[in-house]
Amino acid sequence: MAARAGRARATVRDIAAETGLSIATVSRVLNGQANVAPHTRELVQRAVGRLGDQAPRPRAIREPSPGAVYVRCPYVLTDYFGLIVSSVGETIELHGRQMILSAGEAAQAAPVLPGLPDRQDIAGAILILPPEPGEELALLRDRGFPFVVIDPRTPPPKDIAAVSAAHFAGGRKLMAHVAGLGHRRVGIIGGPVAWLPSEARLAGYTASLADAGVLLAPELVRNVPEPSTEHGYLAACELLDLPERPTALVAFNDKMAVGALWAAAERGLSVPGDLSVAGFDDIDVSRATSPALTTVRQPLQEMGRMAVTLLVRLLSRHAVEALHVSLETELIVRGSTGPV
Repeated sequence: MAARAGRARATVRDIAAETGLSIATVSRVLNGQANVAPHTRELVQRAVGRLGDQAPRPRAIREPSPGAVYVRCPYVLTDYFGLIVSSVGETIELHGRQMILSAGEAAQAAPVLPGLPDRQDIAGAILILPPEPGEELALLRDRGFPFVVIDPRTPPPKDIAAVSAAHFAGGRKLMAHVAGLGHRRVGIIGGPVAWLPSEARLAGYTASLADAGVLLAPELVRNVPEPSTEHGYLAACELLDLPERPTALVAFNDKMAVGALWAAAERGLSVPGDLSVAGFDDIDVSRATSPALTTVRQPLQEMGRMAVTLLVRLLSRHAVEALHVSLETELIVRGSTGPV
């Protein structure tokens, strides 16, 4: 397209129409934001060249922003979230920055994300299991604010850095162990519906059962609104009171597995003699039960360290190619699982 000589100055909207990119993406390039793919930046620059002097010129990529790292964990800092937050804080300090922590369930209702880019004291953020929908995360990304998500609830939008555990692989390894002990009627105490970890682990369980020639019956699956010990207990009670009870229970996390142990004890079932029970996470409670829980170890502290490393690279304006990082899990076999 020829330069628009004698016409009004070209706008960001004109460049967006020229390139087929969104106005937000073009703005990020023109404002010198670093979290833009190289080919996208080049596309905008070529369009600016075609539009000639009428087009706004891209600014140089900005230097790393000063300021603290905002860490949002809108949950009680138990041994699960506490391990993640502790490793995040230690790693932030190693990089010479300070941490601003927002934690506790009361923080879930606070509309925090829209105001983060306007805070001069904050350079970037770590968002742990954010309750906000993906659309809000995408809006934060489009404003050029650097952040990393740890343990996302839903599949993270494109171009958003995220760190999680390999939930599918962990679920598959755990169920392969249970099926290898001869269990074919296995009850699943799943996490909240539509959570990414819930769906991924269930897919892993189902894959291993299929390998053993078993089709998971819908009556053997229970999902809970919150992954707590109490909800694990209630779900286990329903499963163990079926006319044909399962011979094993696999819970979404260790706390829910503890609830399953309570339900088994109330019914006079021995573990693992009458019933095998397994959890997920390998937090402290998994080693405090009798028998100790078979579980899947998530690298919680490494998730925190990796998230800070990604954020520091974003703050330093480095290109980050591996935006969605999935860390390996490990099967930990203890006394709560045994042969049928």
